[in-house]
Amino acid sequence: MSAAPRPSTSKPVQLDDVSKGIIEQLQNDGRRSYAEIGKAVGLSEAAVRQRVQKLTEAGVMQVVAVTDPMQLGFYRQAMVGICVTGDTTRVAEQLGQLAAVDYVVLTAGSFDILAEVVCENDDDLIDLLNKQIRNIEGVQSTETFVYLRLHKQFYNWGTR
Repeated sequence: MSAAPRPSTSKPVQLDDVSKGIIEQLQNDGRRSYAEIGKAVGLSEAAVRQRVQKLTEAGVMQVVAVTDPMQLGFYRQAMVGICVTGDTTRVAEQLGQLAAVDYVVLTAGSFDILAEVVCENDDDLIDLLNKQIRNIEGVQSTETFVYLRLHKQFYNWGTR
């Protein structure tokens, strides 16, 4: 499953208070019904459904199930810092095609790219690093930060 890339140079979408309210309702509980959301924001169920569809089509939000990888048999998570020579966006696109990679971001600092990976075990992580990531043209070096325990992961930061 891959996420739609977020445009980084486009202007933020201007949201009215109702759309912000819908987003916040879904951030608190992504399974909340359109009828419940409608009551909270003052719209009909159909109007909420239309707004949600427009927000998702515009790339403003996604409604997804967030899982605990360990409960699904993925016992090794890591963040990989990657130094690149050449076009970082090309390398980021290739990283985004790898099944084990769930997050790719271009950065400024010690690394050009950060990629979060989810693997079944350490052997799979070694294979991913050696046979896939380090074989991408332009990857100069990597540094892997193995996750020992997930301490906090929230997606309800709200809207502005």
